Amino acid sequence: MTRNCLLLIGLFLFGFGQDLQAQRRNRTSQPTTATSTPIDSAKWRAEHYVVDRDSAYADPYIGLRKLMGGNRRFVENKSIKPRQDRAILMSTSTGQKPFATIVGCSDSRVPNEIIFDQGVGDLFIIRTAGQVMAQASYGSIEFATAVLGSKLIVVLGHQACGAVDAAVKRPEVPGHIVTLVNSIKPAAQKVRAMGMGEKMLENAIRQNVIEQVNELRDLDPILARKYQKGEVIIVGAVYQLSTGKVEFIPETMKDLPAFKAPAANSSSK
Repeated sequence: MTRNCLLLIGLFLFGFGQDLQAQRRNRTSQPTTATSTPIDSAKWRAEHYVVDRDSAYADPYIGLRKLMGGNRRFVENKSIKPRQDRAILMSTSTGQKPFATIVGCSDSRVPNEIIFDQGVGDLFIIRTAGQVMAQASYGSIEFATAVLGSKLIVVLGHQACGAVDAAVKRPEVPGHIVTLVNSIKPAAQKVRAMGMGEKMLENAIRQNVIEQVNELRDLDPILARKYQKGEVIIVGAVYQLSTGKVEFIPETMKDLPAFKAPAANSSSK
């Protein structure tokens, strides 16, 4: 009996010692960024590509850098998950000032706030399969721009998009799904006509985003005028499911208008 008790005590002490050693190892293996470089210091923000949120709301080009920096953090597994605590949740109950509008696909594999490492109230998001737009989408985007003051619009496609794939292969589809296919079909046809069929789906996804960016830049009465005046910028990107990277499309990034802060009460002028 005494021998068994001694064995149990010995096993307990051995396990306790192992736990202490594991705790010490965990403490020494923890990242030292928080202690060596204070969080939110200029150095820390530079290392983590952090851009001031108010500046991003005021200037769409700063907002674009903020999205790029957030995606870079996500890709490098350095996400900081900003503006997600209870205090922020409560503060947004009185209003919202999203610095960017994302027009994206409904695909469950493309969680916008996560891949851009943004928080509550940062992004105004409109999502449909293949980011196909119609009247309700137009109104939502105009609301974000004219009422909420968002000055950056990003049309975001993604790798292996099922809606674009259907437009490429043109199978028989049930119900209202055909409306999605018909909306994307012109982009697929353009890719085929340009002889870019070797990577048909990849190129069609990209071309679909380009077409949608142009669609919004020409959308009267609000977006077209604001874009021409430089009060809002509209660009396109494709999210790579396999890497987590958001790749902005060069054709949508060139010849962008210089930003000009909109005058007060100029929502549709």
